[in-house]
Amino acid sequence: MAKYLIAIYRSRDYDASTSADKQMSLDIDALNDEMVAAGVRVFVGGLRPLENATALILDSDGEIHQVIGAYLKAPDYVDGFWVLDVASQDEAITWGRKAAVACRAAVEVRPFY
Repeated sequence: MAKYLIAIYRSRDYDASTSADKQMSLDIDALNDEMVAAGVRVFVGGLRPLENATALILDSDGEIHQVIGAYLKAPDYVDGFWVLDVASQDEAITWGRKAAVACRAAVEVRPFY
């Protein structure tokens, strides 16, 4: 068995209060139930919006600067994730496909060392 991260990505203009619907919530709940029943889910977590983030940036002098907001100024951000313990990368990708459908979002499937 190997652990994989399935990260859900949203665009910066995504607003859960207007974009997320009841059916999406039900689909995510059903996916979580399926993962638990299959015995693959290790951890799941949704993340609060970017304005709740704090970036800690280490400069070349060893000083840490604290910045409110996301560290990366990318057009997309991680909105939530699962950690799964599965038999293969193919199995992780299968779960990732289900996550993309349930969350109506782009997904990254990535193994842990």
